[in-house]
Amino acid sequence: VPAGLEIVDRPAARIDITLRAPNRLLSQIGPSELVAVIDLERATVLQQEYPLNRSMIAVPPGAEVVKIAPSKVTIKLEKTAEATIEVHTTLRGRPAAGFRIARTEIEPSSVAIQGPESRVLAAVAATTAPVDVTGLTESTVFDADIILPRPDLRFVSPQTRARVSVFIEEALKTAAKPAPKKKDAAP
Repeated sequence: VPAGLEIVDRPAARIDITLRAPNRLLSQIGPSELVAVIDLERATVLQQEYPLNRSMIAVPPGAEVVKIAPSKVTIKLEKTAEATIEVHTTLRGRPAAGFRIARTEIEPSSVAIQGPESRVLAAVAATTAPVDVTGLTESTVFDADIILPRPDLRFVSPQTRARVSVFIEEALKTAAKPAPKKKDAAP
């Protein structure tokens, strides 16, 4: 694939290949040994269909490719894009009784990503792996993996973890308000 382009939609994982070869050779050739190699060195975002021909299939000496189906595959390419997205903390659980989370801070608060243009533009935010705050009675710092919103996105820098600071405080007890008094309507 040319620099600056990425595969967005891959072709079907299976193509049917008919071979002609002596029986002794056919019995030694398994499906995993037959691979179609498509040269995308000069591919562009405009071309989506690529022909399959016999020369693209490597077969052992004495075997010949007779037929390939389908005769073409569809591969969609897009330009590589970069963006910076926010990182949001994912919390799980609750602090101990009588305590609450006052606030959280995360470092880094954003990460640079890259990937296919349409996927980068659709990316809203990354999240952290869940941080378990169950039973906390004091502020704590966690290291958590940063999880990108799509598998076809990747980090620009090697930083893939975040430091999450969870600030805990005692919960304020609120006194119950008395019920409002009922007023009689004046005649």
